[in-house]
Formats: sequence, C-alpha cells, structure tokens
Amino acid sequence: MRKTVLLMAALLGAQGLSAQQTDKNARMQWWREARFGMFIHWGVYAVPAGTYNGFPMNRGGGEWIMNRSKIPVAEYQAYAKQFNPTKYDAEQWVKMAKDAGMKYIVITAKHHDGFALFDSKASEWDITDATPYKKDLLKPLAEACRKHGIKLGFYYSQAQDWNNPGGSAARKEMREGWPNPDSSRIDAYTKAHAGHWDPAQETKTFQQYIDAVAVPQVKELLANYGDVAVLWWDTPTNMTDEAAQKLQAALAAQPNIITNDRLKRPNFPGDYKTPEQKIPNLSELDGTDWETCMTMNGTWGYKSYDHKWKSVETMVRNLVDIASKGGNYLLNIGPMADGSFPEPSIQSLKGIGEWMKVNGEAIYGTQGNPLPTQQWGRITRKRNGNGTTLYLSVFDWPADGKLLVEGLTAKVSKGSILGAKGKVTAASNGSGTTIAVPAKGTNAIATVVKLDVEGIL
Repeated sequence: MRKTVLLMAALLGAQGLSAQQTDKNARMQWWREARFGMFIHWGVYAVPAGTYNGFPMNRGGGEWIMNRSKIPVAEYQAYAKQFNPTKYDAEQWVKMAKDAGMKYIVITAKHHDGFALFDSKASEWDITDATPYKKDLLKPLAEACRKHGIKLGFYYSQAQDWNNPGGSAARKEMREGWPNPDSSRIDAYTKAHAGHWDPAQETKTFQQYIDAVAVPQVKELLANYGDVAVLWWDTPTNMTDEAAQKLQAALAAQPNIITNDRLKRPNFPGDYKTPEQKIPNLSELDGTDWETCMTMNGTWGYKSYDHKWKSVETMVRNLVDIASKGGNYLLNIGPMADGSFPEPSIQSLKGIGEWMKVNGEAIYGTQGNPLPTQQWGRITRKRNGNGTTLYLSVFDWPADGKLLVEGLTAKVSKGSILGAKGKVTAASNGSGTTIAVPAKGTNAIATVVKLDVEGIL
C-alpha cells in the first residue's frame, strides 16, 4: 500500500512539474521569439548627469550617483524640481525601438533612488508629486507600445530604495563618488548603518517599506497600464523570503507575466537569468533561458561626459552572438532629463535597424547553433518541417569565395544570401560542407547565408 501511495505521489508530482513547464513555455514563447529588446534607464539622476559638487563619478552608472556620492535625501529630492521632460515623446521612443528591430521595452518604473516614473498613491516621491512635469510617464508609453505591437515590461527596484524610508542601500565607499574630505566618517557611518548615509533613510523598517511602498507600487504597475509582459527585479539587497513572497503574490494580477532571477536568490529563480554587461561562454549555459543586458556606452543612466559608444558593428555582432547561443539581448538607452535620447543612441538604433531590416530573419524565432563554433562568424537555426534552416552570419567573408561550415554533414537542399538575388551552392567535404559564395558579402558587419538542410539539427 505504501509503495502504491508513493508511486501515485511521484506520478502526480511529475504531472505537476510537467504542467508548470507547459505553462512557462506558453508564457515565454513571445520572449524566446523576440530575441531583441530595449532597456531604458531614466529618472531624476539624469539631472546631475553623473556630476556632483563639480566632480564626475569615480565609478558606476549615472543612476548610482545618489549612493556613490552620498547625496543627502533632501538635497537629492531637490533635483526633481529640475526634472521636467518636456521633450518626452513616448510614440517616438517606441517607433525608434521598433525601427531598430526591437520587440519589447523594459523601462525603470522605479530605480534604486526610489523615484517613480508613474503616478503612485504609495509615495509622493514620483513624477506627478515631486516634479513640475506632473504627468504619468508610463501611460503614454504603454499606449504607444500597444499601438505599435511592442511588448512593455517594467523594471522595479524592490529592495533598494534610498529615498522612501526603510528601503535598503547597498554599501558603497565614498571614494566611488567624489573626493569628499569627510569620507572616513561617512564610510564608518555607512558601515554601521547597513549602507545608509542619511538618518532620513532609517525612520522606518524594511518591512514597513515593503508593505507601504514596494508591494502597493507593484500592484499599481500591474493594474494601471494594461498587459505587462515583464517584471524586471533588481539587486535584492537585504531581501527576505517573506518580502519576496509578498511581491511574488502580487504578480497573480498578470498571470502571463514573466520575471527575471533577481527577486531573491536562490528561492525565487524567476523565468530567466540576467548576465549583465557580458555574453556568457557556451560552458556557462545550462539550458535556462537567459538575457544579456548591456549599455551602448559605459553607463545605464545618462552621464553627460560618457562618450565611449559601442559601434553599430559591435552591437549587431553582440546580438548575433547572443542569438547563436539561444539568448536575448536587452540593449540600454539612457535618456536625458528633457526626455530626449542622446544623439549617438539615435544613430546607433538607426544603424542596427538597417541591418535588422534585411537580416532579422536570422534572429527572430531562432534557436542556438547546433554545430561546432565557426571562426568566421555565428550560426542560428529554425525548424523547417522535417528539415532545418541554418543562418550563417558571416563576420569574416572568405577571400577565396569558399565558406567552410565545419560539422555540417546533412545535405543542403537550398542556399541563398539574405537581401541578395541568386543562390549559393554547397558541396560536402566529409567533415563539413563548403559553400561557394560571391567574391564580396552584402554587409561588412555580417552577411547572412541561409541554408535549408535535410533533417532536424
């Protein structure tokens, strides 16, 4: 009898896990097909733009300036009076993302400085109460996303909050901000006060902050802006399982939502991993869905003096590399305080869009490379009936017109180059296949050779 009960329990458990996986696959389908999204870091920190007391930040993105420079709460909140984004055009933002080939947007509804880009009833430290702009910034963005078929997600700093009392603060040393002559005393204070540097931050407990601010604000985000595709948590500093469970429970309002892995480790793994500013090696991948988030220059939030912009070539090849490993690419924009994108960001989006318009087929809805890594570029694939379509994104075009695809032994039934007329031919050489290609590729960043092969790879 005991064996029968145990067997039934095991079967029910397996069925439950199978049902959970089926549910997750259904929720994740659009995300896995999208492959490319826009991250937006925007808030009051765009006003100081990386400079405090005449000194540029010694370390970190512009969104960390309050913490790294240890700006008092009242002084930092005064920046909000200068945050008046009259040039903000949500539809223009969404169109730029769409034209660049991006399929979803994740915006910082509230970053670590606690400032909400939306009209929140849980805190007056928001766009409608603390700034001269006085209009919700997320509603027009949600409307524009619906209009143009772009999924919308919200980044929410659930634990760190340097303005709403009770929020946690990661401890950073004074030298990471500016050369304050009182740095030793401040560093000692933050060490004794769990990272906080202003008594105003500790007038309430962390649990009070969770109950009065974090949970209510998450519920507002899930109730007031239509379908929310992603809830992107960040830095679970001092997070507890109890607090995480309250936030997780609020997600029931949006049953199709997906979440990342930063709510509270390890008990709340979310739906996908989030390597930051790096593309994992194949040895680091374990079959879990993942998304690399990365900046266009060196900062997330706007810094007026950060001009280390990545080239369009680098960003397109990053996207191709990530897709070839089965991941997503969340590429960041840091808007200025007036609501406009920095011009280099705009030009980069256009350049990426030009490549995606011709070659997006090699990115959207693809899976990772089934063959050995190729020195000349990257490979993505799609199921094609009983066969497979391979997309060879060639970074280094062969000077002799012969592209060797190592490990490809399946018969090639058809070959072409995206954006070009004519066909390419293939010949097996035993351990691989040689593709006869034109003398020049169609794009210096990456020319895509499309091959239909027999069998499932």
